[in-house]
Amino acid sequence: MRFTRMAAVAAVALLALGTAACGSDEPATPAGGTPLTAKAAAGDLKFGVKADQPGLGLQTGSNYEGFDIEIAKIIAKGLGGDPAKNKYVTTVSANREPFLQQGTVDVVVATYTINDDRKKKVNFAGPYYTAGQDLLVKADSTITGPEQIDGKKVCSVTGSTPAKRIAEKYPKAQLQLFDNYSKCVTALNDGTVDAVTTDDIILAGYAAQPDFAGKLKLVGKPFSSEPYGIGVKLEDKAGCNKINEILKAAVADGSYAAAWNATLGKSGTPAPTLDTTKLTNCPA
Repeated sequence: MRFTRMAAVAAVALLALGTAACGSDEPATPAGGTPLTAKAAAGDLKFGVKADQPGLGLQTGSNYEGFDIEIAKIIAKGLGGDPAKNKYVTTVSANREPFLQQGTVDVVVATYTINDDRKKKVNFAGPYYTAGQDLLVKADSTITGPEQIDGKKVCSVTGSTPAKRIAEKYPKAQLQLFDNYSKCVTALNDGTVDAVTTDDIILAGYAAQPDFAGKLKLVGKPFSSEPYGIGVKLEDKAGCNKINEILKAAVADGSYAAAWNATLGKSGTPAPTLDTTKLTNCPA
């Protein structure tokens, strides 16, 4: 009898705990993960970022810098964490979705174009910037646009939107694929390929590097619109919405413009105007 009473008490206690949890103001825990706010508070927020894109996401030793890194810091602060405790994990275009799905990273800020195929696998906040696909060529190249790449060796990155667009819309180009853009730019510089294609802002960052100054040029004829999103797990609608709120606040308080000015703005390009009315609705 005593055992029965104790079991009943335990059951009531568990029911009470469940009721309290349902009435909590804490964000719902996404399936298979901890809420972003909790991870930020614990200093355990992991961002997937690029490591080879000057001005956007560039790794030197153990340090990461660039506009995407500054956006990651803004997100961490907005989630209630200390940006100095952010953990950065190098991603390439092909592993961004798997890294989110497997929990290797919590958030991806890595020149990550929002498209319909990716939206089936991850959730996107943003866009926080809109780029356009372009071509990087040798300074003496006669290529002036994508209509002139038939038969040319054009380099891009496996799993990237620019590579897919070249394959679909310019099938006569000889598409060469690597796992990062640095290898493409090196191949262009040594004459192994005729052009590198990705978003204009990424290409401009490479062209401005001391090793390539005066040797490479941006064609300057964008042929797409690439909205950069901030990736989170597909089921994390709450985290996605929170990041959109953080982006709105960053525009209002000037921290978005400050992030640009501290990185890409050094090239002399003024900070873009981020239209927060076009942020995603974070479906889940």
